[in-house]
Amino acid sequence: MIGTRVQVEMKGDVHLLEGELESVDDYLNLHLLDTVEIADGERLRSLGSVVLRGNNIILIVPVE
Repeated sequence: MIGTRVQVEMKGDVHLLEGELESVDDYLNLHLLDTVEIADGERLRSLGSVVLRGNNIILIVPVE
C-alpha cells in the first residue's frame, strides 16, 4: 500500500485526510505526502507532509 493515495478518518474529527502513503510503522503511525483536508466531499486546504499517530486513526481507505 506504500505509494498509493489513501483517505484517513481520525478520532473526534469530522474531516477526512487524503494523501500519498509514504510510510507506516508497527504502531500504525502514518506519514502522508501531498495531504489535503476534505469535508463534505470538498477539499478544504492543503497540508503537505503530515505524520498521523496510529492510536487516533479509525479507518484507512485506498483512493481509486
